[in-house]
Amino acid sequence: MPHRNTQPVPSYKIPVGISACLLGDNVRFNGGHSQSQLCMKTFANYFDYVKFCPEVAAGFPTPRPSMRLTGNPDDPVLRFTNDPTSELTEQFIQGYQNKVENCGELDGYILMKNSPSCGLERIKIYQENGHPHQTRGRGLFTKALMEKYPLLPVEEEGRLNDVHLCENFIMRVFAHYHFRNEVLAQPTYANLLKYHSSYKYLLMAHSQQAYKSLGKRLATAANEPLDELLVEYQTTFMKAIEHPAKRGSHCNVLLHILGYLKKTVPGEERQDIADVIEQYQRGEVNLTTPVTLLHHYIKRDGSDYIRAQRYLEPYPAALGLRNHV
Repeated sequence: MPHRNTQPVPSYKIPVGISACLLGDNVRFNGGHSQSQLCMKTFANYFDYVKFCPEVAAGFPTPRPSMRLTGNPDDPVLRFTNDPTSELTEQFIQGYQNKVENCGELDGYILMKNSPSCGLERIKIYQENGHPHQTRGRGLFTKALMEKYPLLPVEEEGRLNDVHLCENFIMRVFAHYHFRNEVLAQPTYANLLKYHSSYKYLLMAHSQQAYKSLGKRLATAANEPLDELLVEYQTTFMKAIEHPAKRGSHCNVLLHILGYLKKTVPGEERQDIADVIEQYQRGEVNLTTPVTLLHHYIKRDGSDYIRAQRYLEPYPAALGLRNHV
């Protein structure tokens, strides 16, 4: 798992939404919280949290009876578990509606698992007979959030204990932040090209198809309407990096980057790097080992272009995320 950061606090923090109970607020139905040490300690130096509890925002008391989703899985109703005649959906929606409309400045969202309001997936939806449908769903707030912002990196805190899902989520948060601040804040074709250039090999690690298609698309798009191009690019890019990259894809990228040292690093040293990449391919070392070795030579002998590749450090190295993948 990622370790607690001991490095200096960075000069900026990324705005990330979070379920208030994960920060220790006593807002759960039982009057307690679900404080996350991962969020409170490991990520706190990098994220500027915007906390929210949709149930409290809707005016439900704490403590309160537990709630659950019932009825049609495509359009479930929120009810108190102990009162099948209650109808809480409209009140709940009114509580979070304004919040959802104002999440456009966030670069990620961390949610509480197993919640009928905030759960990301596998949320039980009950039939009239009291048994859950085979079809599972999302919490009502999460569903509304993801429909409004389909490109926003969203994850459940519980799933962040999976090192691959955690690493991929944090990478996506930083990529979203960089696009919003480096491209959308100053929208020019040149800034879009610069962003694409810096993320080129990270994109390759996740999707060869997107890597090729976006490269071709940008090569001929200089005179097209910029607003449409930015939407198309961000959609394709964020969808392409949605899932963790495979080991073989990482090895392919590492060897491509190694090729940039062909003229500046002696053959014997390049072979040593290639051997470490093979060790990673066999699962004998973690990803940070070949990346750190390559990064050393790139800083010393690489071109400005390859030094700028965010694949080498897509987020602060102090997070230690690649020590486990």
